[in-house]
Amino acid sequence: MITIKYFGAIAEKAKTEGEAFPFSNQSLQDVINTLDQKHELSTLSYSIAVNQKIIQDTKSYLLASNDVVALLPPFAGG
Repeated sequence: MITIKYFGAIAEKAKTEGEAFPFSNQSLQDVINTLDQKHELSTLSYSIAVNQKIIQDTKSYLLASNDVVALLPPFAGG
């Protein structure tokens, strides 16, 4: 199982704070494409973290069973 967590405007657009996907040896990009088709996320700006690490290269990143993927909206620090 892969757990997806949504935050901020992404959670509002998806109308949920998270969901789970069966694990089937997918790339992170494949999962993002599926989520975009399901929730129309391409209009939003966000970063992607897997197990609390920001991932830049989503095409070559392969997910493992029990990974947690977080879609993070832009944020400002102080």
